[in-house]
Amino acid sequence: MNRIGIDLGGTKIEGILLAADQTVIKRKRIPTLQKEGYEAIVKRVSGLIDDLIHIATDDFSVGVCTPGAISKKTGRIKNSNTTCLIDRPLKEDIVERIGHPITMENDANCFTVAEATLGAGRGYPVVFGVIMGTGVGGGIVINGKILPGRTNIAGEWGHHKIDPNGRLCYCGQRGCVETFISGPALERHWTELTGEQLLLPAITKKIIAGHRADTTLKWKSDFLKNFGLALANVINILDPDAVVLGGGVSNIQFLYTAGKLEVYKYVFSDKVDTPILKNQLGDSAGVFGAALLEL
Repeated sequence: MNRIGIDLGGTKIEGILLAADQTVIKRKRIPTLQKEGYEAIVKRVSGLIDDLIHIATDDFSVGVCTPGAISKKTGRIKNSNTTCLIDRPLKEDIVERIGHPITMENDANCFTVAEATLGAGRGYPVVFGVIMGTGVGGGIVINGKILPGRTNIAGEWGHHKIDPNGRLCYCGQRGCVETFISGPALERHWTELTGEQLLLPAITKKIIAGHRADTTLKWKSDFLKNFGLALANVINILDPDAVVLGGGVSNIQFLYTAGKLEVYKYVFSDKVDTPILKNQLGDSAGVFGAALLEL
């Protein structure tokens, strides 16, 4: 069977057609053009799927990776950076246009199933996939299958609290992990400590260069402690066979050395060796994960 995957991102829509052995038959990217609105996005996604259907060589499935969580109650997207998708019947509208059933999952779940099947988590029975970028999300894959949870929030570690008196999160709670270790949160903390407004790559460049100012050391120390507490909490509950990090923040190399040791400090076990791995598929994880979704 052929598999069609669509990764609907904020700036690009990527489509892929896989053969039965998971080799790539066709791959194509087009701009999202989200300023043109919801109907235009539906048309572009559906058109890309049609293009791939026409060159399929066998029966096929269609999976779509979306930004934002999918409500168990309504089946519609919530909390998406592509705001025109929020509370719209995206799945139904795509199905109506292409005349074929689809499976739709959020980007963290698609990332995790791709890395667990084809990437850094391959061979591990229980994989916790982490997205650390503009936001913080996660997914759980057990023996190649996504664990959605009772209400479709399994793996959403970005909204457990590590400081009940911390910053207000967009979700309405205070002290969520996302308010500490997302890219924007880390940049904001740097500004609070130094008065400088720098993007995360520039900040980490200072760290790598061995910048020894007290504020630099505190920024790194705070980051490591919050990362360690947050991920250790997940390991204490789930005890996964591997953790795979993704998103822009995952490119910070000290997370796999000093960061891993900080996580291990807070894990409730007399033997702590959970692999904390960098993703292997990069920004291709979403489209491969979408193609691997099961109806």
